[in-house]
Amino acid sequence: MDEYRRLIDEGALKPDDHQVRIIQKLQDLHDELARLFGSSSPIPASLERNAPRGLYLYGDVGTGKTMLMDLFFKTLPRNITRKRRVHFHAFMIDVHKRIHSTKIRLGHAGGDPIEPVARDLARETTVLCFDEFQVTDIADAMILRRLLETLLEEGVVMVITSNRHPDDLYKNGIQRSSFIPAIELLKSEFSVTDLDSGTDYRRIPRSLSNVYYHPLDDAIRSEIGKLFHGLTTGQDVVEGRQLDIWGRKLRVPRSAGRVAMFSFDDLCGSPLSAADYIEVTRHFGTVFVTDIKKMGLGEKDRARRFITFVDACYEGKTKLIVSSEVPVYKIFSDENASSGISDHMRSVMDDLGLPADVVGASSMFSGEEEIFAFARCCSRLVQMGSKEWAETAGMD
Repeated sequence: MDEYRRLIDEGALKPDDHQVRIIQKLQDLHDELARLFGSSSPIPASLERNAPRGLYLYGDVGTGKTMLMDLFFKTLPRNITRKRRVHFHAFMIDVHKRIHSTKIRLGHAGGDPIEPVARDLARETTVLCFDEFQVTDIADAMILRRLLETLLEEGVVMVITSNRHPDDLYKNGIQRSSFIPAIELLKSEFSVTDLDSGTDYRRIPRSLSNVYYHPLDDAIRSEIGKLFHGLTTGQDVVEGRQLDIWGRKLRVPRSAGRVAMFSFDDLCGSPLSAADYIEVTRHFGTVFVTDIKKMGLGEKDRARRFITFVDACYEGKTKLIVSSEVPVYKIFSDENASSGISDHMRSVMDDLGLPADVVGASSMFSGEEEIFAFARCCSRLVQMGSKEWAETAGMD
């Protein structure tokens, strides 16, 4: 709460009574952890019996979920050293890798790999914060209940953010009935809190300058070249650097130090995954993506990959510089489609303050999850174009 008030006094945040109520919940959890851990011991003996269960914060795009989680994580008592703050994508990638290794170790005798993985995680982490909790994959859905259950049994305190109430998770997923126990666990063991207050913090400020360049003409290409040169002066530019990702190679066309340049086709034209994009943001603090073309219905896969990449850059605090054929909000529109803008799409656009002529006659996305991902991508690109983001992103 003290840090939150300091940020308001400095003008970095605007006062919001609803947000203060959320901050108080985080403060209560902070105080309980401080009491349990005492003033010296990094591992309280009574943690497993007495630890608070944690918080589940949910809300739409722009409700300040990530900011609140980061504020909580930053101000944790200093003697809590076993702490981890991670994006859900990265967390599940780590879990699946550990499960794979455990299965190999168990060998032909077999056995349950999930419980030992959860216990290993609990030994490493007392306070676990993960952002953007979402379940779209049946493999994740099948292991999450037992994973969360064991983490709670081991006394791990969790703060989770999501864009969905637990009841709305994995809503149309395959074998959803198997995931219902995980939903009930979240509702019974966590304080489930709605962040929606009507204020979109991503729209303060809204400038989109010196990050997103269009159209694809000689002047823009020259400007992008100057920017890359300016950011890499004095460093050797490497052509075709290779990153090792789970035994595969990912080619980086041009890079120097912590700066990389990809064309859109390099980055989104082949079947790369969230794991690949997270690895890119781990290696590079600044990434250029050039020559993005306006995408239609036949290029949904590329569009989805670009959205996944933007998510990775946002989570990794990566500075993103992009050149595109059209303005940012038009790259995902299909103006030849006959369906027009759906009521749901119109609602999402209204929430983001995007007029129809900005998005185009028809979005290429139709499903609820797709539309949310599109809205989040637009919102994040706006935030990543702000002065505040430019001053803090891309740091080692």
